[in-house]
Amino acid sequence: MYTTTRALVLRSVAYKESSRILTVLTDSDGKLTVSAQGAMRKNSRVAPAVQPLVFSEMTLSKNRDRYALTEAHVIEQFAELSLDLARFALAAYFAELLETVSDEDSPSAELLPLGLNALHILAVGDKPVELVKAAFELRLMCLAGFAPEVDELRADADTLAAIRYITSCDAKRLYAFELEKPKTLAKIAESYVTAQLERGFGSLEYYKKFGENQ
Repeated sequence: MYTTTRALVLRSVAYKESSRILTVLTDSDGKLTVSAQGAMRKNSRVAPAVQPLVFSEMTLSKNRDRYALTEAHVIEQFAELSLDLARFALAAYFAELLETVSDEDSPSAELLPLGLNALHILAVGDKPVELVKAAFELRLMCLAGFAPEVDELRADADTLAAIRYITSCDAKRLYAFELEKPKTLAKIAESYVTAQLERGFGSLEYYKKFGENQ
C-alpha cells in the first residue's frame, strides 16, 4: 500500500552503508518511523529531502506496520538556519521536543503547523530568539495536555500577560507579541517544559553553548 504525505524530518540516523532511518512528523498520520533505503548514495534523488529539519512531500510504502520511503520532494529547507549555528541548534531542540510529545500513527492537526511556523520564524530572523523559544515551548505544552495555570506562576504582570497570550491566541498569531524584558518568560517556559516532561534535552544543552542570550 502506498500513501503520500507531507512530513517534517525530526531525526535522520545512518543505517547500514547508504540508508537512513527517519523520524518524521506528518500532516496525516502523526509521527512515523520511515526507512529510506539508499538515501545517501551518490546522486540519490531523495537525499535533500531526508535531512533533519527539511519539510518534504513523501510517498511511502507500508508493509504491516513498517514504512519505507519510495519518493520525496523538498517543500521547504529553511536554508537560512544553516547560516546561523545558534538558530540551527535551537531548531534541533524544537525537533526533539516535537518528537518527544508526538505519538506514532496518531495525528495531531496542530503539532506540525506549530513546528513549521517556529522554523519559519527562526529562519526569517526578525523576532528575538528568546521569545520564539518561549512561545514554542509553552504552546507545545498546551497541545501536549500540559497547559500552565497562569495564575499560579510567579512573574511580573507583563510576563504573565505574555504567557496568557501565548497559551490562548490564534495559532497563526503566536509570535505577534512583544516583551521588553523576555528573560523571565524564557526561564519560566524552559523550566516548565523540563518539569512537565521530566527529562533533559541534549539539543537544548548544545544550543546553550552557542546561542543563549543572543
